[in-house]
Amino acid sequence: MKTCALYGFAIALADALLVLALFFLGFHSDPARLPAARWIGGIGALAIGVVFTVLGVKARRSEVPETEGFGYASALGAGAQVSLVACLLSAVFNYAYAAFINPGFSEIIIQDRLDKMEAQGIGAARMERAEQFLRFMMSPGVFAVYTLIAGFIMAFILSLIIAAFVRRGEPAEPPMQP
Repeated sequence: MKTCALYGFAIALADALLVLALFFLGFHSDPARLPAARWIGGIGALAIGVVFTVLGVKARRSEVPETEGFGYASALGAGAQVSLVACLLSAVFNYAYAAFINPGFSEIIIQDRLDKMEAQGIGAARMERAEQFLRFMMSPGVFAVYTLIAGFIMAFILSLIIAAFVRRGEPAEPPMQP
């Protein structure tokens, strides 16, 4: 578990640094720049997740002796452990980011979504209900819980795919001695 925790920590740290870079470069302070921030953040987080999950599962696999199998279930378990640690730590960071580092970020996202709804011609009553829902979802605590759940689902799907490529087959039976 220590190996998986290390790689989960690496994912959370790299993702946090990516979010902070987007923040300091001004992508999180202007609704017009949000599409670029989503694109950069999404592709960056996916790349970080794939690289460190593969490295974590390979590191865990190298800890298992060659004489023992490290099949799909073992690889998936290691990937899920890496993902769980990464998601837990990322949820803590996302709470801190939304509550303390950039508390105005939720307002920018809400304004962006409301502007898009208005451009689509959605009525005032429906927009008011949508705004209440968005404010609830973008509160730091709910945002962190959503990140934890949605992030783990996506990371687990990623682990399902990675496990198929990183597993090690069962050890071959040694030849029988006459």
